[in-house]
Amino acid sequence: MEAILTPEQEELLKHTRDTLNQLRDLLGDTNASPEDRAALADSIRQLDDLFLLVVAGEFNSGKSAFINALLGQTLQEEGVTPTTSQIYLVKYGETLGQTPGPKGVWVKTAPVTLLQKISIVDTPGTNAILREHETLTAEFIPRSDLVLFITSADRPFTESERAFLAQIRDWGKKIVLVVNKVDILSGEAERGQVVSFVTSSANTLIGEISAVFAVSARQAKEAKAGKPHLWTASGFEPLEAFIHDTLDDDGRFRLKLLNPLGVGLRLARQQLQSIERDLDSLQADQQLLNDIQRQMVYYDEDMQRNFQARMGQIDNVLLGMENRGDGFFDEMIRFGRIPDLIRTKKVEAAFEEEVVAETPRQIEHHVNELVDWMVEQDLRQWTAVADHMAQRKESYDNRIVGQGGPKEGSLAYDRARLIDSIGTATERAVESYDREREAEQMAEAARNAVVSTGLAGIGVGVGVAIAAAAHVVWIDVTGILAGITAAAFGIIILPSRRRKAKKELEEKLEDMRQRLVTSLTEQFDREMRRGAQRIEDTVAPFARFVRAENDKLSTHHHALVTLEAHIIGLQAQLKLKEVAEEVTVREG
Repeated sequence: MEAILTPEQEELLKHTRDTLNQLRDLLGDTNASPEDRAALADSIRQLDDLFLLVVAGEFNSGKSAFINALLGQTLQEEGVTPTTSQIYLVKYGETLGQTPGPKGVWVKTAPVTLLQKISIVDTPGTNAILREHETLTAEFIPRSDLVLFITSADRPFTESERAFLAQIRDWGKKIVLVVNKVDILSGEAERGQVVSFVTSSANTLIGEISAVFAVSARQAKEAKAGKPHLWTASGFEPLEAFIHDTLDDDGRFRLKLLNPLGVGLRLARQQLQSIERDLDSLQADQQLLNDIQRQMVYYDEDMQRNFQARMGQIDNVLLGMENRGDGFFDEMIRFGRIPDLIRTKKVEAAFEEEVVAETPRQIEHHVNELVDWMVEQDLRQWTAVADHMAQRKESYDNRIVGQGGPKEGSLAYDRARLIDSIGTATERAVESYDREREAEQMAEAARNAVVSTGLAGIGVGVGVAIAAAAHVVWIDVTGILAGITAAAFGIIILPSRRRKAKKELEEKLEDMRQRLVTSLTEQFDREMRRGAQRIEDTVAPFARFVRAENDKLSTHHHALVTLEAHIIGLQAQLKLKEVAEEVTVREG
């Protein structure tokens, strides 16, 4: 083909090949069906073949008779029943012959001048009894350069013809409608009505069509066989003139390029729609991940706020003990109580009863409440993630009802598999969550912080440790009181001793509070990090999948949009050239 092209045509052909080859390579990385990829590959190969004219229509519409009339000799069998049960590729040959070709296509050769420039495909009827041949016909359409669709004047534009024309329209083919058997109509008025009906119906269904011709293949064939007076009535002359003008060298070249460009544009747009659906679905997946991430942020904020409130309860308990201690020292360390101060055991018992009082039990209670609360919230967060994943899966499942489920290896299949795995992991985590074990681990850390000071043995409760610490406080305070046994020193020493006792109590309780708060805060932070990390580790595979697929699909989308623009540009260039030539012909 290239040997007879002008430099401008060669450049257009090169650009067309390059663009369609890029599209073919890109479709290989997408979920385009093997059939669509094969259709595009066939169209690209057709660039170097002869012009391909496909004749389609219902059986008994006169397709075979039309081809015989067009070629001027009887090559195809005619009849009132479906005589063409195979696809026939009619090509030029020095002798008449017929050989089987690939995919059930028969190749027929004949020494006809028209066949030196074009090849003709005769297809089974779109409503033929052998339905498998309709599939072959539909597969041949993407390879065609021009489609002549034959309809019969006695039943024009039937429902099966409409359905088949819609398929041809989707492939972006140039279509010429031929109303055959007009010789059975009563006159020009009836012929005009039929042509008007077919034209209007076709324009409504597939948009603007190339042309509509009313012919009688029978009269045309008889005219060429020796009855020239039937030629004008046959209506074949304007049809043959149209074919001749359309299939001149420039016309054939334009259609030859427009054919694969039309196939490429259809597949590019079809794949763009598929990718945009997948991107929308990934957007919903990303929204799910964002929801989980936002929930983790709010969860952390709520936990921090509630933790501080609960620590405030422990502070209040220790503050109450400090206030009672201040009152106790005010009452006990004064001149009138010196006889009592001498009896140390009695004072110590009073200190434990009035100052220490319920402090150990209250702190034990608040710490246990804090631990139980942390365990409960951690479990709630896991449950929330599980619910989120379940809702996403349910939403996805509802969308594919009746579609037979996603295909293995597809985006939908991979997404569903990951969501299932995450949902299973979260459900398993929730179901196997041992609250007692988790609580004991947290409580142990709090106890060990107090125990590590050497105030109590391993395994004691926080309350026991606090009580032991309070006892040490009392030992320190009694050291302050040592020597207050003489009334002579009372007036001078007691106020100073009282202030020192209060200060010592405050410092000891503050130290105790700091150690307890630090321990619980550190444990709280560790548990928060551990819980967040477990959820993040569980969701991470899905997050990576969404990110990777989004990047890949966005890249494909950008490439397809670019190729779509190139194809449209090439089509426009070819059609503009056609318009320019038509103007030149009219002016000439």
